[in-house]
Amino acid sequence: MVTSTVELDGIGATPVSYTDHGAGRTFLLLHGGAGPQSVSGFADTLAAAAPGRVIVPVHPGFDGTPRPAGLATVPGLAALYTGLLEELGLASVTVIGNSIGGWVAAEMAAAGSARIAGVILVDAVGIEVPGHPVADFFSLTLDQVADLSYHDPDRFRIDPASMSADRRAAMAGNRAALGIYAGTAMLDASLGGRLAQVHVPALVVWGDSDRIADADYGLAFAAAIPGAQFQLLAATGHLPQLESPAELLATILDFTSARSAAG
Repeated sequence: MVTSTVELDGIGATPVSYTDHGAGRTFLLLHGGAGPQSVSGFADTLAAAAPGRVIVPVHPGFDGTPRPAGLATVPGLAALYTGLLEELGLASVTVIGNSIGGWVAAEMAAAGSARIAGVILVDAVGIEVPGHPVADFFSLTLDQVADLSYHDPDRFRIDPASMSADRRAAMAGNRAALGIYAGTAMLDASLGGRLAQVHVPALVVWGDSDRIADADYGLAFAAAIPGAQFQLLAATGHLPQLESPAELLATILDFTSARSAAG
């Protein structure tokens, strides 16, 4: 784990912990409420296949990391990671985000950083789609979260009794941080309109069995972004990087290869 410091307006010096995988074209991979461990294995897979350099930050407040009191919104996270790209001197970065990480990625793209070359939203949340609300995560048990998150939930169920006390505490901290950043509804009513400002190539990837945010929600996300592509993954839920990593990898590489050929 590496830590860099980013200066944020109104907050000051903010530490960002991240892992750094591989070398080559650069990807910023942003986790959702399941925490950084939900994307760390996929980061290694992507780094080897691209080949690429894959940077995986830990959202401050997750996994026991410090969160400044003033950092309490998804746009704040977007500003933090845009600042991290600047701090590291990175350019032509493809930003990939899952769930709330997709919301952060969408905010980064809408803000128009010149360091971002493309954005991939994987079962993202954050917009308001009438008739298709995001599931009320905070009212659900772990079993219910699994039922809504996976095509085959029995493969991924978590038994809290089998977890260490430290892991249970980390999960509780992650849940609390998620609530601070995203709120219980997990949306910003203004985001859908602001996505018209995205002017980099965009890909929206969705699991056809996602019941946290359904496929119609994903189609609405893609429709809000000028020129965005939409790809539905079969037999896959809310976390394709865990349930269908090979299919997600192929979709990402097809998108980035086509963009490289066009550019």
